[in-house]
Amino acid sequence: MVKVIGAGLPRTGTTSTKAALEKLGFDPCYHMYEVFTHPGHVDRWLPAVEGKTLDWDRVLAGYRATLDWPASYFWREQVEAYPEAKVLLTVRDPERWFISFRMLTTRNGDLEELDLTKLPEQAAAIVGSMRGMLPVLDMMGRSLFGSDWRFGVDEVDEQTAIEAFNRHVSTVKESVPAERLLVFDVRDGWGPLCEFLDVEPPAGEPFPRLNDTQAMQENFERLMSGGEMVSPFFGR
Repeated sequence: MVKVIGAGLPRTGTTSTKAALEKLGFDPCYHMYEVFTHPGHVDRWLPAVEGKTLDWDRVLAGYRATLDWPASYFWREQVEAYPEAKVLLTVRDPERWFISFRMLTTRNGDLEELDLTKLPEQAAAIVGSMRGMLPVLDMMGRSLFGSDWRFGVDEVDEQTAIEAFNRHVSTVKESVPAERLLVFDVRDGWGPLCEFLDVEPPAGEPFPRLNDTQAMQENFERLMSGGEMVSPFFGR
C-alpha cells in the first residue's frame, strides 16, 4: 500500500528524496529508475496514453512510495486511490530546475534515431526502455509545456518552463489539504520530512545528496562510452 505520494516534477531532488524515504522505511519507492531496471514496467504506463484509467494496485504493486515521472504526473489519481497516503511536493529554485530539466530532456537527442545495436549493452537497455516510454513522456511534457513539446528535442523557452513549474506547484498546493501535504526542498534535510511522516531520522546519517546535474552528465557520458551507470538504485 502506497504511504507517500510524490507530486513534484523531475529534477527537484527526487533521487535524493527516494534514497531518504527508503532509509526511513518507505521502501521500495517508485521512481523513473524503476523503468530503467524493470523494462517490463513500460507496459504498465502505456494505457494512460490512450486515456485509460490505470490500475494502481497493479502499476504500483509492492511499492510504498512514489516520486518522479511517470508516477508523479498522476498525483491526482493516486491521491484519490490512496486516501490515507501523505503527499510530498518536492521543489527547488525554478531557474536551477530549468537548467537541469532542460539537460535531462535534450542531451540524448532524438531517442528514436539511436541504433540500439551500436550502443553498449547497458546503454541499449536503458535507451530501449526510454524509447518504449516516449509516448508517456511526450504526453506528460505536452500537458505541462504545450502541444509542441517532444522528449529529446524539447525547445521550450525558460520563461514558459518556469511558468509551467510555478503553475504545477500552485495547483498541487491548492488541491491537497494542507495537513496532508509537505512542500519539500532537499536542502531542508531530515527535519521537516521526518516530522511530516512521523518517523525518527537515521542516527548519524546525513541527508542523501544524489544525482546532481554534474553527476547526471558524468553518468550519461560513462554509459554511452561502455561503462556502467553509477547509481545507488541500479540492480536493486
